[in-house]
This record gives sequence, structure tokens and C-alpha cells, in this order.
Amino acid sequence: MRSADCDILVVPGYTNSGPDHWQSRWQERLSTARRVHQESWDHPEPEAWRDAVIAAVQAASRPAVLVAHSLGVISCVQAAPYLPPGSVAGAFLVALPDVERPDTPAGLRAFAPIPRARLPFRSVLVTSRTDPYTAYDRAEDFAAAWGAELVDAGESGHLNSESGHGPWPEGLMRFAGFLRGL
Repeated sequence: MRSADCDILVVPGYTNSGPDHWQSRWQERLSTARRVHQESWDHPEPEAWRDAVIAAVQAASRPAVLVAHSLGVISCVQAAPYLPPGSVAGAFLVALPDVERPDTPAGLRAFAPIPRARLPFRSVLVTSRTDPYTAYDRAEDFAAAWGAELVDAGESGHLNSESGHGPWPEGLMRFAGFLRGL
């Protein structure tokens, strides 16, 4: 699949993705990409975030490809059972936060439990061995449960602009390969 053949839905996490974040840069670069907007980026509500993903997929004019980061990953996984069959070609999921951890901020705990059902579309979970919000073995477990290909990003922190992944060209190359396989 080419990017021109799909609607790329960018699904940011908690507090949104700023202009230096790789999601924002990819959105500017990919002509068929658009952001899934949330009612509140700073006070996320699981049902509202899930419903925003569902609405964006339903509004897509071509097969959707989800590009999610952090809390946006959980919103996509929570939306999956409600999406029309065949409406999502694939999901490129990056830096899943483990909201089931006891040290999860109170405002994000409502996103637990993280669904473990197999996703009804092809998916990749890119994770770092030094992500402060998820232990690598937990990411492995979720990828296996979802039927997602696990991509080891090495020691890359939370894969955001703060960890040095502004443009993230390696991620864009991986995403291009993912698209070709759809």
C-alpha cells in the first residue's frame, strides 16, 4: 500500500504531540495524514479518546492506517472492537505506556486495564528498552496478545522529542516498510 492509498490517522498521546515531535513532522510530510483530535489533551477520558478514534476511522474515505504514540496506542486498542470490519488496514503503534503500573499518574489510571484481545488488523508495536513508562517485557506481552510485530528500538527512551526523536527518520523508514506490507 502507498500512503496515497490510505488515510493516515495520527493519534497522539497525553498532552498531544508538539511541533518537534515525530508525529507532527510526519503529519506535515505525508499528504494523506491528519490528526485525531481529542476534546482534552491534558485531562484525557478513555471513552472520549476511544470514540474520537472510532469517529476518525468512520470518516475516512480510504482504508485507515493508525499511527499512534503513547496513550494514543491504548485509545486505538480500545477502539479496535468497535471499528467497522476492514476499515483499518493497519496500526503503527509506538511507545505503549503501561497504565497498569502502580506509579501511573492518577489522571491516566482510567485507561487501565489495557485490552489484550488480538487486533483485527495488521499491527506493529515499536518499543524501547529504556522507556520510563513501560518495561520491555510488558511491551513484549502486549505485542504477543495483540498479534503485533514487536520492533525493538533499543535504548530510545519514550520515542518522543524529549528523548531525541524529533524527525525520527529510522521510524519513518520502518513505517514506509510497514505500509508496503499492507
